[in-house]
Amino acid sequence: MDTILIRPKNKTQLEAIKAFAKALKMDFETKGSESPYDPDFVKKILKGREDVKNGKGVKIAVEDLWK
Repeated sequence: MDTILIRPKNKTQLEAIKAFAKALKMDFETKGSESPYDPDFVKKILKGREDVKNGKGVKIAVEDLWK
């Protein structure tokens, strides 16, 4: 059989799709919209961005990268 990937835009749509699949006795699985990234990694990236906004860090011109 074919596989159909449906991306509901809100919780109401999600619940309706689940109810429809259950009514037809269809097998289905749900995967959360959680980030595939490690939360510690995300924290480090966000901290780095915040540091740059606060003037911390060093800028290097592209021309100087391989000197």
